[in-house]
Amino acid sequence: MYTGQSIRVTLLDGGIAELCFDRQGEAINKFDARTVQELQQAQQAIAKTSGVNGLIVTSAKDVFIVGADITEFGQNFQRTEAEIAEWAYEANKIFSSIEDLPFPSCTAINGIALGGGFEMALSTDYRVMSTAAQVGLPETKLGIIPGFGGTVRLPRLIGADNAIEWIAGATQQKPDAALKVHAVDAVVTPEKLKEAAIRLVQDAAAGKYDWKARRAQKTGPLKLDPIESMMVFGTAIPFIQGKAGKHYPAPVEAVKSIQKAAGKARDEALKIEGQAIAKVAKTTVADSLIGLFLNDQFLKKKAKGYIKAGKKVDQAAVLGAGIMGGGIAYQSASKGTPIIMKDIADKALDLGMNEANKLLSKQVERKKLKPEKAGHILSTIRPTLNYGDFGHVNIVVEAVVENPKVKKSVLAEVESVVADGTIIASNTSSISIDELATVMKKPENFLGMHFFNPVHKMPLVEVIYGEKTSKEAIATVAAYAASMGKTPIVVKNCPGFLVNRILFPYFGGWLKLIRDGADFVAVDKVMENFGWPMGPAYLQDVVGIDTSHHVGDVLAEGYPDRMSNKEFRSALDVMYEAKRYGQKNGIGFFKYSVDPKGKPKKEVADDTYALLAEVQPNGQKEFSEEEIIDRLMLPMIIETVRCLDEGIVETPTEADMGLLYGIGFPPFRGGALKYADTVGLKTVLEKAAKYAHLGKLYEPTESMKQMAAEGKRYFPQ
Repeated sequence: MYTGQSIRVTLLDGGIAELCFDRQGEAINKFDARTVQELQQAQQAIAKTSGVNGLIVTSAKDVFIVGADITEFGQNFQRTEAEIAEWAYEANKIFSSIEDLPFPSCTAINGIALGGGFEMALSTDYRVMSTAAQVGLPETKLGIIPGFGGTVRLPRLIGADNAIEWIAGATQQKPDAALKVHAVDAVVTPEKLKEAAIRLVQDAAAGKYDWKARRAQKTGPLKLDPIESMMVFGTAIPFIQGKAGKHYPAPVEAVKSIQKAAGKARDEALKIEGQAIAKVAKTTVADSLIGLFLNDQFLKKKAKGYIKAGKKVDQAAVLGAGIMGGGIAYQSASKGTPIIMKDIADKALDLGMNEANKLLSKQVERKKLKPEKAGHILSTIRPTLNYGDFGHVNIVVEAVVENPKVKKSVLAEVESVVADGTIIASNTSSISIDELATVMKKPENFLGMHFFNPVHKMPLVEVIYGEKTSKEAIATVAAYAASMGKTPIVVKNCPGFLVNRILFPYFGGWLKLIRDGADFVAVDKVMENFGWPMGPAYLQDVVGIDTSHHVGDVLAEGYPDRMSNKEFRSALDVMYEAKRYGQKNGIGFFKYSVDPKGKPKKEVADDTYALLAEVQPNGQKEFSEEEIIDRLMLPMIIETVRCLDEGIVETPTEADMGLLYGIGFPPFRGGALKYADTVGLKTVLEKAAKYAHLGKLYEPTESMKQMAAEGKRYFPQ
């Protein structure tokens, strides 16, 4: 009946047409422009074929359809708002033409059906779902809303309240949840799926089910009286606004679209959906979040390359127990790689094993793990006081105290007991990999593997290579990090590596702002409103004032022209001298206690103002939000560009994702370089010129000037 590159249609026995998604040359199905066009051609072929009395929609892949082709969004969303709305409406006419075929239809959902994939399923009269499948409309995670009829058909099918929860929450739903709210009509085992879909269509065609009434439900207005409508939307919108926050407009816009279209029939409702998706598609939030998704795919693809190039790790070891060592051991074991945990003291081993046990117990409590599975994982972490079995390990992660002498001693010692070819990685946050490599007999097998704390929560691992590190060692460590469920970013050795090197100019800008009279509480509030999970003073307390002071010394030595800490006595110096180390000892810029329910509590420490007065020679002064943001963000942008210019990371994607995964850069802003693109490089240079008197932290690079002059971006549209 029809054959395209993504869709084919065949006529089965009994007059049932099968529209099968089978994208040639790829493992998955997705909706790109070609597939949407083929869907239209397939519908036309079905409509003009006589003797057809039913339709089933299937997939030849393990997935049904993963959604729209996100790589096309950038180009599509460059259009005007009116053009995007028109494009969405024209595409929706194709889905509606499937829905309007003069016989019953059913989608057989065999695997993942997300976004446009689930919207395809919603356009048929019935849906049968495999026990192996999942469905959902995750578009709001990308800063947009469903655009192929999801905000129209789903509420009419499962009710406005359920649809709001699914769409605003952007969650994937398992078969039992989908069946419970009638998003699907049946759930069967995979081998019975096609047969069940055919039988349902045959029964509907024979009059056993009123398929026309089902269709009328989806194509008519939403069945809500005015009081119900007021209750549903009046409750949902403020709740979702509170949950999503002001920086993420898409969930609320989706609900507003459902509300506005509630009293309309399908075609008018789809026009409203088109206008809503056009509105959010033009936001910088959508631009950033779609970019993040694509960046994450880029990193995953790179990780696959490392897995191919690296040596397989069947047995790992970690040197140094405690919280960090225990966290690394837990992460390795829980993802399937057995690990030996060595320390020189029983007490430290107990601490490490307790940490791993605590993390596993939490997984059991949350019903993410069965007790017997947790027990098995714990048994694959072997605590030891000696190097007995180190001859059989493929990789050793050194995680002892952050002291060059201690690390060098331990690294030289472990190299003497492991087999030839064993990769040794140091979990250092600040010590030069080339400096540590001076004690190694085989520096080609040595590099850095910097985990962020807490290990089980933070997704980033910096893989730091030195002058003599081999490509195989880099690939092996990056692949091991990926196998642990982490995102590896490969970084060239330099003081601070990538994330700390970029973070500390941000702190440097902040310390100068405090020196010039800014209120640390007001600055924190501004930067939290900007989107950071915590302001700079709170972040210093969480990192640890002593840790920050130490890393600051390392960076001051590495980059004395712009990160020197001898220029003036700073707020950080004051806290360090007063032994106010932050959360770890209960007092820093803020004071920390535990409330009656046992939850940590943060309060302003009043005496902080008196201490800071010592380093504010001109007293306190108010600053505008714009100046606070610029004085902190400009040094971060400029240092990120320096890292790119010097080849510390290969791509803008890796630089930005390092900041996102390593220090919680606001996702809706996309990263330092994406933020520079959004502001505009020309504007960034103008702002930097305004603060040139503050020193080299605010001095743009030559590459920035050249890109600004040529109108270039770090992430071309």
